[in-house]
Amino acid sequence: TGGHTTEILRLLSCLSESYSPRYYVLADSDKMSEAKIRSFEQKRAETFSESQFSLDRIPRSREVRQSWISSVVTTLYSILYSLPLTYKRKPDLILCNGPGTCVPVCLSAFLLGLLRIKRTIIVYVESICRVETLSLSGKILYYFSDYFIVQWPNLKEKYPKSVYLGRIV
Repeated sequence: TGGHTTEILRLLSCLSESYSPRYYVLADSDKMSEAKIRSFEQKRAETFSESQFSLDRIPRSREVRQSWISSVVTTLYSILYSLPLTYKRKPDLILCNGPGTCVPVCLSAFLLGLLRIKRTIIVYVESICRVETLSLSGKILYYFSDYFIVQWPNLKEKYPKSVYLGRIV
């Protein structure tokens, strides 16, 4: 909790106000990220007076050290919870960077695209700390994302679909 949020807020700080409104999706048990997002958005509102954002919560798909079998069940539950949220928001773009919470949201958006309800562009940015291997979220979303960005050349060599831009956070 907190590291992925810091990385995504660094990415968002480079985006123009045309990326508005912004919908943040957090795990229901994540309190630290909410405080960071609110602080970020408060500072952003000083520059962009029309700044709009909202926070949505979904059940955490996987806890640290949770067994693989039980995490399948909790992830499916999170996907079912994410579907109505994704349908309601109908995002044009999902920008995510690795916490397990992004998997159900991205899979829900992907499913809405398959059903021709809403096509969403999914941009996944692998965390800067992933130098040699992808995170579990990355291993899953590598196949579902439209753009898969890595921050180390070793990962670009191993995953040809990825885009290497250097360190961006």
